[in-house]
Amino acid sequence: MMQKLAVIGDPVGHSLSPQIHMTWIDSMALEASYESIRVPTGETAAALEDFAYKTFRGLNVTLPHKQAVLSSVSHMSPAVIAIGAANTLTQSEPGQWSADNTDAPGLMAALKRVGVVSLEGKSVLLLGAGGAARAALFALDQAGADITLLNRTVEKAGKALSDCCARDHSFGPLDDLPRIAESADLVINSASLGHGGEFFALPKGEGRLFLEMSYGAPAGPQIDHARSQGWAAEDGLGMLVCQAAESFRIWFGGELPDVEIALEACRETLRLTE
Repeated sequence: MMQKLAVIGDPVGHSLSPQIHMTWIDSMALEASYESIRVPTGETAAALEDFAYKTFRGLNVTLPHKQAVLSSVSHMSPAVIAIGAANTLTQSEPGQWSADNTDAPGLMAALKRVGVVSLEGKSVLLLGAGGAARAALFALDQAGADITLLNRTVEKAGKALSDCCARDHSFGPLDDLPRIAESADLVINSASLGHGGEFFALPKGEGRLFLEMSYGAPAGPQIDHARSQGWAAEDGLGMLVCQAAESFRIWFGGELPDVEIALEACRETLRLTE
């Protein structure tokens, strides 16, 4: 029986998810399909009813539906409850959707891929307090990291820490970035600046890791600056593929699919389109 899968969002035409998942589906000769489907804002619940009727096995969820889907699911993982958003839905029984958030394990897998094996007791500076940051906070807190969260709106940073973390951490304004980054073991940027060519000014990195959660052209200015300052800078494409691998395992079981073949396919697409 054909397993039907899709990513939903608005907009969604730019998504690399179909390429990622079809790379794995084709390489494993699975009887499955994966497509991108635009679901306009405000039509989330009706769309899920339609996907249930059409017997979709699973859905990836992107903006603006990551919170909206929660009112239509029958089960939420602990990560979804803490983060307040889902990016993976699985239909186990007709009309019964289970919600997961694979952004958190995807971040940890992406860090491991570039040599960060343990974060226990490490100081991590996280920039931005939006949806991506909330998943990162949940993952970093569980991994034992000591987090400092900086955001333009300080109150939002404090609330994100309270919602997503079991332990106490520090927070403050973005103006504190130069001082905190001087001693951080790892800096992660979840704030979007690259579309305007802007970037956060960093102190000397001395080989420390800087992870930019965006990828492609928007990540370019920040990545270039970080490397010029001596940081070992990585974009967010690895995290995108790693979180997709977690979704794939939820749907199909077994081991994680080959991250590297999907990552190379995505990088080739970006080289051809940018």
